[in-house]
Amino acid sequence: MESSRVQPLGPDLAHTQPRPVHWVATAAAVAAVIAGGSFFQPSDAKATTSTTASAPGTGGLPAAKAPDPRAADYPMNCGRARPDVVDRGSADLDGDGRPETVAVVRCRTAFGTPPSGVYVLSQPTGHAGAAPRVVATFVDPKEGMSISDFAVRGKRVSATLLGYSSAKVPRCCPDLQRKVNWRWRDGKFVLKALPVPGSV
Repeated sequence: MESSRVQPLGPDLAHTQPRPVHWVATAAAVAAVIAGGSFFQPSDAKATTSTTASAPGTGGLPAAKAPDPRAADYPMNCGRARPDVVDRGSADLDGDGRPETVAVVRCRTAFGTPPSGVYVLSQPTGHAGAAPRVVATFVDPKEGMSISDFAVRGKRVSATLLGYSSAKVPRCCPDLQRKVNWRWRDGKFVLKALPVPGSV
């Protein structure tokens, strides 16, 4: 994929391409879901603790383990196969002293680029051996996007969303992109789309 052919995701693209992916609507939909109840940290969505180390600032309490993304059950259909975890990052995103894991997952395929999902995982407490729970969805695979430049730094999660301006664009070669980040604020994760390159 040549970078010169990749267009930034912007509001003008929704009206100039045939059968476009509506990126502004997609961003609004993601933001609306983020503001919804499913993006609030559940009261029991805590990480399990380790008995081998103490977490800083917890008065000597054991350090918490980040949820293992390979053990989670994701809300996506990959047939008989489990989704592949293609990237991950862990941090205490909501400031409760226990780390969350953010996982980028997609279905396995021999060709093309399947859409990705980006999920926040937390480990329930009081349930020994319980699988991590999905407590937030940053990107739903139904949106048809791929993810690059994924990173978790401090309390911020960042990524570049890659998509397609038309159904005629090969699924291997997305031609739209937009940098975004998510941050915990006022009890929920907030999505911020960064300015389109070259915009005022």
